[in-house]
Amino acid sequence: MMQILNIAAYKFVTLAQPEALQASIEQALEQRTIKGTVLLAEEGINLFLAGPPSDIHDFLAWLKLDARFADLQTKQSWSGAQPFRKLLVKVKPEIIRMNHPAIQPAEGRAPAVDAATLRRWLDAGCDDSGRPVVMLDTRNDYEADVGTFRNALDWRISKFTEFPEALLAHKQDLAGKTVVSFCTGGIRCEKAAIFMREAGVENVWQLEGGILKYFEESGRAHFDGECFVFDERRAVDPELKPQVNPVTRPLAQPETRSRRKAFGLLSDS
Repeated sequence: MMQILNIAAYKFVTLAQPEALQASIEQALEQRTIKGTVLLAEEGINLFLAGPPSDIHDFLAWLKLDARFADLQTKQSWSGAQPFRKLLVKVKPEIIRMNHPAIQPAEGRAPAVDAATLRRWLDAGCDDSGRPVVMLDTRNDYEADVGTFRNALDWRISKFTEFPEALLAHKQDLAGKTVVSFCTGGIRCEKAAIFMREAGVENVWQLEGGILKYFEESGRAHFDGECFVFDERRAVDPELKPQVNPVTRPLAQPETRSRRKAFGLLSDS
């Protein structure tokens, strides 16, 4: 049975006219057996896609012909069937909504820590300078309930737009510590790290590639539970195996714009 390749990727890069990309990306995906979500905004691209490995690799090769996406990094996992019901390519005001337009990652990232270094810090209980390390979950409360880093701070936000206010309420808890923000694939913790730096929090890092990349490179060390994902797999464990195996569906007619409208669009939560 053919395995389905699932990829998650994002890049903060200035897209002056994201609408111009929308149609070409949608056409490229519809020419291949791929479903999922692509979000475009002036601040960049965010995608979660799944399909046969050859189609996924072919699409990525096509996308990377655009110099703006040549260095796009993906997180990969596998499932026995397609975990997405539809294909959605949409232009949004932000590829991850924070409601703070001054936060522009394309103009300069917060420092990032890779999975191996983070695991070493957590093993030691401190960073290379001897400061205690605190993990900060920037995801929604229901995601953290499925699994998170051991002893991570969880401010019980129900959506990412609540993060700035939560930070201001808990800022003093971070004083004197090395703070590592994390999320599923890296996009939320990247914006969160920049916001924290601009709010005056010192020694802030983002987990490069989020939980999914950490699972790829460091497994289950210091992580309890599974990582929630926004598709029919529900969650993946530290071996990147799905909590729920998607059901194989009969082949259907190609998804057209009118059919997607008739049957509803996949949530981009």
